[in-house]
Amino acid sequence: MRIDAHQHFWRFDPVRDTWIDPTTMASIRRDFMPEDLAPLLAQHNINGCIAVQADQSEAETDFLLALAQEHSFIKGVVGWIDLQGQDLLQRLDHYQEKPLLKGFRHILQTLPPEFMLQERFLAGVKAIGQRGYTYDILVYPHQLPAVLEFVERLQGQKLVIDHLAKPYIKTGQLKPWEEHIRAIATFDHVYCKISGMVTEANWQIWKTDDFIPYLDVVFDAFGTDRLMYGSDWPVCLLAASYARQYALVAGYVAQHVPQEADKIFGQNAIRFYNLSTEVSTNAQ
Repeated sequence: MRIDAHQHFWRFDPVRDTWIDPTTMASIRRDFMPEDLAPLLAQHNINGCIAVQADQSEAETDFLLALAQEHSFIKGVVGWIDLQGQDLLQRLDHYQEKPLLKGFRHILQTLPPEFMLQERFLAGVKAIGQRGYTYDILVYPHQLPAVLEFVERLQGQKLVIDHLAKPYIKTGQLKPWEEHIRAIATFDHVYCKISGMVTEANWQIWKTDDFIPYLDVVFDAFGTDRLMYGSDWPVCLLAASYARQYALVAGYVAQHVPQEADKIFGQNAIRFYNLSTEVSTNAQ
């Protein structure tokens, strides 16, 4: 089974979705729903996807779970929960009855690096791990030293770095991102998503060669057992069509590790998120 391990759905709300800038991001200031994604997955022989939160609320988690119940190609949800909430364990009890909920994410990229190292936040991530949930790490390169300590303190918790930690592809800057990523990758409980790259490049004039140094690093550092493909659709549309961002990853895999394609495009995500391997007969 082939999986797109990172994408989003939303009904656009200009009050809630203030991160979608009206000037530079006008093209995605609209609804994006499963019926929009299904044909794109089918065109690329992808059987399922992981829907990831874009808003920090349990309402977002419930919205994605409802879509997953309705559309069998949504194989799992990475939702949001208040990891520092006094009622965290009670809320986890509630969600244990939702098997399509696979993990959680907090949008760390806009916060000080030390936020993730607060004892209460770390305790929250440990709590979800004890219930079998994964945690997606969304950060920028300057936060990676804190991420290194974060992963050191969460041994045994299934963690995944989203979007290669958003390296500075637009300027071609490789260091110190490379050193930090390599250090983090030495911990075998940490995975990395090959996703979100095109929006870290020059949206209008990027070329395939811009991404090769960054792909070389993560493939060498994580190996092919801890990398998974994700489109970051519809955010990717700011810089590339679904087909073009997919071709970027598929072309690299075909050239460098063709025998490992099944891992990158499905098996690793299935193992990490504990997905059902039943293939949908229709992407409804």
